[in-house]
Amino acid sequence: MSDPSYTIPGLYVSDFRVSVPLDWFDESNATTISVFARELVDPARRHEKLPVMVFLQGGPGGKAPRPLGATGWIGQALKTHRVVLLDQRGTGRSTRVDARTMGQFPDAGAGADYLSHFRADSIVADAEHIRKTRFGGQRWSTLGQSYGGFLTLTYLSRAPEALTACYVTGGLASVRPDASEVYRRTFPRTAAKNRQFYARYPKDQVLVARLADHLGANDVRLPDGDRLTVRRLQTLGIDFGMKPGFERMHWLLDEAFSDDGEHLTDGFLAEVLARTCFAGNPLFAALQESIYSHGSNGPTAWAAQRELANHPEFADTARPLMFTGEMMFPWMFEEIRLLRPFAGAVNELASRETSTQLYDLDRLAANQVPLAAAVYYDDMYVDSGLQLDTAAAVGNVHAWVTNEFEHDGIGNDKVFAYLRNTLHELGGGIA
Repeated sequence: MSDPSYTIPGLYVSDFRVSVPLDWFDESNATTISVFARELVDPARRHEKLPVMVFLQGGPGGKAPRPLGATGWIGQALKTHRVVLLDQRGTGRSTRVDARTMGQFPDAGAGADYLSHFRADSIVADAEHIRKTRFGGQRWSTLGQSYGGFLTLTYLSRAPEALTACYVTGGLASVRPDASEVYRRTFPRTAAKNRQFYARYPKDQVLVARLADHLGANDVRLPDGDRLTVRRLQTLGIDFGMKPGFERMHWLLDEAFSDDGEHLTDGFLAEVLARTCFAGNPLFAALQESIYSHGSNGPTAWAAQRELANHPEFADTARPLMFTGEMMFPWMFEEIRLLRPFAGAVNELASRETSTQLYDLDRLAANQVPLAAAVYYDDMYVDSGLQLDTAAAVGNVHAWVTNEFEHDGIGNDKVFAYLRNTLHELGGGIA
């Protein structure tokens, strides 16, 4: 089904949705869900036959960007392509998975079974369905940001014949995934970001300690009624891997206390709620560790929580208080209102071993589809060392290692343009 097309300055937009199986791999399961996407094209070229690029958003659980104009990487891509913005299953205007959804399941096992259908293999199957039904089966290219890079490697493992070229920004996943190893590497990176933050804003170290002491001694409630604990405050550090994350944190803290110094301001509490409630992306929390489940590599078993025990500097009683990063912990599904209905299912997933093979190592090693990847050397979320290991294990990968950008470097026009030019100079994509 397609909605009426319309124009945003610089963009001609066509919205559409398709019905897909909940379970692509079990024909006996007749349940369907819908997947929503937007097709963008330069208004002056909307009647032309153009190559197509699908954007694979970060996450897991991230919806596609909502464009405000032909700027950034979208503006760059529209010079040569139609662009498809896919709301991955469970997100945005696709059939959503949220607290209400999870509250309908009778037990943890049923909830976990449902969530297992929102992994990379199913997202790639959805994309393939759209390519075949909406675009006549023509090969297309992909641009994968962060988790979108994980999806790219699954796509190359399952349907390389669909792809002309791939671009990845900050997301060359390890093709031998190990959640424990991921957190062994990212906790030290997160600690380094904390040190950089306090070096830039030394007075904030005192302010954060005062704030943590206040939360430890008082029952402070967020606007939705949840208690603001010190460990929930610490999760704000997830923004340290983005620019200008340090500045966003600094200005948030700047207005934390009221004039009397005894109370926290309503504005501060509202902003903390918005940044930590997962209202817009609950799957980001619910599936964070599941993206590392591959074949028989064992249950993730709350890998971040286990690794946290090896880093006492991140304790909620430690001073200076250290902020955590892209780590999800079991307590979050108890303390955060919109995650509580996920608790049973997520605990069940953490205990399961999946047989799903996300990556075909032989096929990836023999890959012929050109892939240009930006590897951010100081990336707080996707370790650059693991990314370079993957670049060496996958055929036809051209890695650009840079410390000029943080994990959200895709927001700079330069990044996608550089990757596209790299492939152009190497002969371009597959015709």
